[in-house]
Amino acid sequence: MITALYSDQFIAENARMDRRLAALILSRGNRIGYIASGPEPQREFFNEKRRHYRSYGLSLDLFFDLDDVLSGDEEISRLFSCNAIHLSGGHTGDFLRRLRRNGMLDKLRSWALDDGILIGTSAGAILMTPTIAVDALFSGSSPDAVRDGAALGLVPFEFFPHLNDDPGYLSALLRYSETTVTPILACRDGEGLILGKGLVEIFGAPLMISGGFAEASDGDRIADLLSRA
Repeated sequence: MITALYSDQFIAENARMDRRLAALILSRGNRIGYIASGPEPQREFFNEKRRHYRSYGLSLDLFFDLDDVLSGDEEISRLFSCNAIHLSGGHTGDFLRRLRRNGMLDKLRSWALDDGILIGTSAGAILMTPTIAVDALFSGSSPDAVRDGAALGLVPFEFFPHLNDDPGYLSALLRYSETTVTPILACRDGEGLILGKGLVEIFGAPLMISGGFAEASDGDRIADLLSRA
């Protein structure tokens, strides 16, 4: 399994991570499936991602709509035949509910664990973690109040994107870290991680937050977390 967690993707600061991810995908093929977090009748975000990936020699050639009743077994098979799958940004809670309702959460987890390459930006990256609790901060709520946030659980930490958007996010994360045993990895836009078996690559300077303290993320610590997960 390889997971790529982005805070954002369409900015110059992500180019190094983009190139590395593209190389990993191209070693297997060039086809990427796209799971939309919500309705995209005009497919504007999909088309934007398609252009982005095309610049790296990759083909975003399958749009998977969780609300489309026609997305049956054949479409699911097409999705899981891709060399990588991209989970879009958007409303994290709605995305999680759609995945659960369609029975896709467990299917996606199994595919990823079976040596899949899963890419997430913002909400899509949050979904790779044990819980989407930290997403509550974007609506001014408390992560501690989230009771039904269990997500894919592919990485042994929570993920918080867009740390740079609000100076209050860090203090809120520090408070929350005192009540949860799971470390939180917080990224500014332009930062991210690519993780896999024996693979820990950090881009930028994400913060690891735990027990009320924040420090620069450390590859050895993340590798240790992965080994114990």
